[in-house]
Amino acid sequence: MHTHGVSMVRTILPFAFLIACGPPPKGVDYRGTRLAVVDMHLHPGDWQQVPESTQGYLASRFPFPFGLRPEQVAEGVLTGEAILDQLDDAAVSAAILFAVYAPRTVGVATNELVLRERRADTSRLWGLASLPVDRWDESSEAALAALSEALDNPGMVGIKLAHAHMHFRMDDPAYFSIYDMAVAHDAPVYLHTGTSPFPGTRTEPEYTDPAYLEAAIATHPRVQFILGHMGYDFIDQRPGDADTAIDLAVRYDNVWLEPSALGSRGSDPTGTNLPLVLKKAKTAGVEARLIYGSDGPQSPGFAADYLERTLTALEAADYSVEEAQLILADNASSLFGIPTFKAEK
Repeated sequence: MHTHGVSMVRTILPFAFLIACGPPPKGVDYRGTRLAVVDMHLHPGDWQQVPESTQGYLASRFPFPFGLRPEQVAEGVLTGEAILDQLDDAAVSAAILFAVYAPRTVGVATNELVLRERRADTSRLWGLASLPVDRWDESSEAALAALSEALDNPGMVGIKLAHAHMHFRMDDPAYFSIYDMAVAHDAPVYLHTGTSPFPGTRTEPEYTDPAYLEAAIATHPRVQFILGHMGYDFIDQRPGDADTAIDLAVRYDNVWLEPSALGSRGSDPTGTNLPLVLKKAKTAGVEARLIYGSDGPQSPGFAADYLERTLTALEAADYSVEEAQLILADNASSLFGIPTFKAEK
């Protein structure tokens, strides 16, 4: 989860258009072909469940004048209805909402909250479940039972973890029971990789470098692992451990790559890093295991802006129409077992 500002013009105009004309047809134009889009990385939430230090950081990233009333802005972008508005603005067909249990860093968005916000439109929204890992020695049995119960809901289609935010090492086998649960539920696992700018986040390699996930990946071949952000260094705004993430995808068929947020205006101001990592993935022959996510909604207009920047990067990296459709929608549909979406004319 990474929050960055967008221009006032881009913030206001799409919503004025929606009010006047209704949402645009779902789908985007790429090399003369209409393609469907599924955004597999969006965050609903509750502003009151975000630590005060992180509230201050988020408010500082909102474009003026939204930063003056961050709570009001957050309430206007973090609900299921508000997320649907962003999807309509971006012409995105469907999305996956993330539960988060990281009370010391980015806050808490419970499985129950995700399921509640999903009710805004169950034909377009699904969820990834998560679990608290604090006091794991004492509470792991109860936490895993609650995770299993969440995954029994057909609206929950996978698991979300963020070691740096949740303060547990990627290579600690004490937590591998989470992946055993993923096997039991045939649930893909999304993992935040790379550094994060949020206050209180762990920055040591054991929490950020995808190389430390190899033991889990190797011992759980039935689990589909999605390496979120592809190991990007959000602190220094560079590809970071992207080569390591790509290498894992080359060597393990159960590894997927998701380049969310790393190409945003705030994290990639020059627009060079996202095309670079996409080219690296294509050169390595793992372009068919990329999957699109924005890491929104963040602020009004972010989802549409990130999709636009991703299309530009795909073009710069010379991805074909067929490859782009896999990345933008079809991989998410097959990986998470949700419907296949078609672009509207």
